[in-house]
Formats: sequence, structure tokens, C-alpha cells
Amino acid sequence: MSGWNASDIPDLSGRTAVVTGANSGIGYVTARELARAGAHVVLACRSAERGTAALDRLHTEVPGGAAEFGALDLGDLDSVRKFAAGWGDRPLDLLVNNAGVMALPYGRTADGFETQFGVNHLGHFALTGLLLPNLLARPAARVVSVSSGLHVLANIDIADLNSERGYRRWVAYGRSKTANLLFVHELARRVTAAGADLVAVAAHPGYASTSLQTRGVRMEGRKGAERIVEVGNRIFARPAEDGALPTLHAATAPGVRPDDFYGPRVLMWRGAPARSWRASWTRNDVAGERLWAASEQLTGVAYSGLTG
Repeated sequence: MSGWNASDIPDLSGRTAVVTGANSGIGYVTARELARAGAHVVLACRSAERGTAALDRLHTEVPGGAAEFGALDLGDLDSVRKFAAGWGDRPLDLLVNNAGVMALPYGRTADGFETQFGVNHLGHFALTGLLLPNLLARPAARVVSVSSGLHVLANIDIADLNSERGYRRWVAYGRSKTANLLFVHELARRVTAAGADLVAVAAHPGYASTSLQTRGVRMEGRKGAERIVEVGNRIFARPAEDGALPTLHAATAPGVRPDDFYGPRVLMWRGAPARSWRASWTRNDVAGERLWAASEQLTGVAYSGLTG
């Protein structure tokens, strides 16, 4: 692939990163390449078994790489708070909000939120807010939120954030990915207003082959649909190695601007990372402010040091 690639990641020695959902797919590749560049990386995962297996794999693929496992369930705010409390006053240079779920049957998180909105947005909103003092204490820190080109499926409905008036899995997914972009937009605005040294940026992988696509149909026991998705992944999807490049670019490349959105250059699907198109509603200041206020109320997490 021509253009920016993982070999262009600068030396990250002395930097510390957290990557959520780093046990597989683009999250694992992101964590591995950050470690290869010299960063100390925490693989923040829900499953201790899968997380420690990923850590062992990383140490095999990057001998001497500095990495550790951290238990984090984004569908449980108690787990998010426990992870942040355990972080203490350790420095944090990079937070990659990568973990997510897609097109699941209707469900609720431990705190009663619709699963996709709760995991994809609220869990990461709370985590970022709780770790914000650690990020603001470091020069040129970054927060990267992984959204999706499928944010175009739906704008948020501020009056029905938890899909209580009706649930359509792909609409709910689109709303959660729109929420990711609105979060980055509003965080970038607040950081700029505060004069803080932090870049909030978003990325998406295009159509990358990961376990994300099959989880929903597997939960429902739809074997035929699962096989169709698997075949589609093999034929059309880009490998996780390529899918992680927009995230890695957003996390490490020079010239990244607040509220940028990176994805594959060609049709938002293939090619090297480039600034990506996004729906106009993801840069709506009023919607961003309203989602932020609702997220603070729902999670009980206020961002100290950043005001509206």
C-alpha cells in the first residue's frame, strides 16, 4: 500500500497509551504497533482470558515490547471507574477509544443503557473524562475515538438516546457512531476554549475484517447469516492490519488537527489514511453540547478542567 503506513509511526519511547478492546482486530494491531514504536501500552479489555492471550501474542510478535493487560468493561460504569481509579496519577499520553459493538439484538448494559449507545459512546465518554487529568498533565496528548463510515445511517435522537421508543439495530449503531463523532467535536471545542494541550480526533477503519461483524448474528444463533458475513469479510473486507492504519495515523502522525476524521483514502474503504468525509450533523455545535450534557447526567462523570 502506498502512502502512510505503520513504518511511519514516530519513536514513542517514554509515552504511555491505553487502547480499549485491544484483544483482537484493529484494537490489537493498534496496541501492537504502538508497542513496536516504543510506547508502554495497556490493553484494556473486558475478557481477562482474551486480554492476557492478546498480551502474550504481543510479547511474541514484539519481543521486549512494554505492554500490560487492564480489566475494563465499557458496559459497566463501575468497571470504568475501577480502571480509572487504578490508574492513579500515572501519566497518559494517548487514549484510543477503540472497543465497540455493532448491530446487536436489543440489550442493556449493567447500568441500563441500550447496549450499543452504552458501550460505544457512554463507556468511552466516562473513561475519557475520568482519565482527563492524566492526559492534560502530559504535553501533546491525544484522544482518538474510533467511529465508522456507517455513522451516516442515523443522527442521534437526543430525546431517545436509549432507543426506548423503538429499536432498529443498524439505526442504533449509526446513532452510536454519530455520538462518537459528536463527542470528539465537542471535546475538541472545549479543549480549544480551555487552551489545553490535547488533540481530540476520530478515525474509522473502512470495511475491515474483524469479529465485530459476526457477533450480532452469532448471538442470535443465525448460522447461515454468520457464514454469509464471514464470506463477505474474506472477499471484500480489508485485513485488520490495514484497518488499524487510520487509527494509528490519528494517534501518532504529525499535522493531525483537532476534530479531524481519518479513514481509508479510496471511497472511505481502501487505501492509506486520509482525512475522511463525515455527515454535517457530526459537527453541529448545539447537538454536541446537548449530547455532552446528557452524557454527563447519564454517567455521572463531569470533565474537570473543561467547561462548556
